[in-house]
Amino acid sequence: MKQRTFLSTLTLFLFFFNLGISIVSVAMFHGTVSRAKEASLGEHYFIASALIKDFASVESRGMKPEDSLSSLLQPYGYLSTNSKAGLAFYKNGRLVYSSKYTKALQNPKSPENGNRLATIRKADGRTYVVVSGKLPAPYDFYTLVYLYDTSGAISSWRRLKNLLFLAGFVLSILLAFGLLLVLNRIFRPLRQISRTSGDIADGAYETRLPVSGHDELAEMARSFNHMADEIQRQITELKDTADKKQQFVDNFAHELRTPLTSIYGYAEYMQKAALSEDDRLSALQYIMSESRRLQTISSQLLTLANLQNNQIVRGEVKISDLFASVGKAMYGRLSGRDIQVEFRCESETICGEASLLESLLINLIDNAIKACGKHGHIAVCAVSEGDQIIISVKDDGKGMAPEILHQITEPFYREEKSRNRSDGGAGLGLAICRQIALSHGAELSFSSIPGEGTTAKVTFTTSSQHNYDSITQTLYTVSCDHK
Repeated sequence: MKQRTFLSTLTLFLFFFNLGISIVSVAMFHGTVSRAKEASLGEHYFIASALIKDFASVESRGMKPEDSLSSLLQPYGYLSTNSKAGLAFYKNGRLVYSSKYTKALQNPKSPENGNRLATIRKADGRTYVVVSGKLPAPYDFYTLVYLYDTSGAISSWRRLKNLLFLAGFVLSILLAFGLLLVLNRIFRPLRQISRTSGDIADGAYETRLPVSGHDELAEMARSFNHMADEIQRQITELKDTADKKQQFVDNFAHELRTPLTSIYGYAEYMQKAALSEDDRLSALQYIMSESRRLQTISSQLLTLANLQNNQIVRGEVKISDLFASVGKAMYGRLSGRDIQVEFRCESETICGEASLLESLLINLIDNAIKACGKHGHIAVCAVSEGDQIIISVKDDGKGMAPEILHQITEPFYREEKSRNRSDGGAGLGLAICRQIALSHGAELSFSSIPGEGTTAKVTFTTSSQHNYDSITQTLYTVSCDHK
């Protein structure tokens, strides 16, 4: 493209530049010829006027002008000494006098109306201005021809024309180099964009264009870099999503393999082995247990899919009633554990779906219970901060390392891969919690210190709320001592 632009621009420039020089040269030529014609016409008029006066003077003395033409024309013989001028006199088309013999003086053309005629003639390799004209009546049978050699002026014009074209040629070369430099500068960002685009296409997504100045090229570089940033961000998001999907598939296959292997193994065992009634019932119990696990995983996955694809119906939920329902649901799970769950509330209502919010808190508290040891304490609080409501679940359990906090909400993720499945579940609980929070326009976050405990916070930023007075109220404490 640069080459085409260069050739097109240079061709147009040379065409119009040389056209301009040609127009100027033609104008100068016409000016030179016009000046020579005007000077020649002036000389012809002067000589013709003088001859008429001489003819009249001769006739006044009773003499005929043709008898003394040589003596009458002799005073004008000074023209013969001027190498650029000549004079010829014709009577009825016959040459009777010539001060300078040249082919240009032969066969003069004179207009019939008595006007003078100025023409350009070339003879003997030279250029002449020839002015011819008949004398006024009664001497109209005489024709006076004046010749002026304008070869010098024409030669000067040719030299000037050649000099102009030579200067134009040199200037064209300089301008061609200048145009090439300008185009190189203009097209440099395009080359950089092409090279950078190629690098990005090859996988170097961090490659960017250099930005300098505040002109259009700099703005274009900024726009390109912004586009590259967005592309890199989206590619990273797509890669992360693909990795998460692959991890989900791998974890799902892993979760299905163990119960399916157990079901198939016990079924095959029952088919091929002679079993007692107790052994058969025991095998059936294992098959039913693993089937329930598969049913639980299926139910949780369906819940997660519904949360992702469906819009929830929100309403005003009293947080005190929500905490009361959650406390009753957790009472059975605290059986046999020396763990205390305390509920505190500083905010009255929240906008959401009560059943989903209850499931969210039950899952978070259930994970806190699993993390606590004997004499564990879990605090569930609802506080208002500006236009936000924050519900937090804090335990004093074993805590988690910082590097795994961002993974715990991924489906099928378990902090301890080797822990008992009956205690660890399938790893879908926190994934469901995150989706419930997202469906309410809330954010689920975790903070933890190993050996000191974990805090889960659900921050509602688009909820309607009514604040209590600034007095913290403890609703109740749920605990079930181990006996």
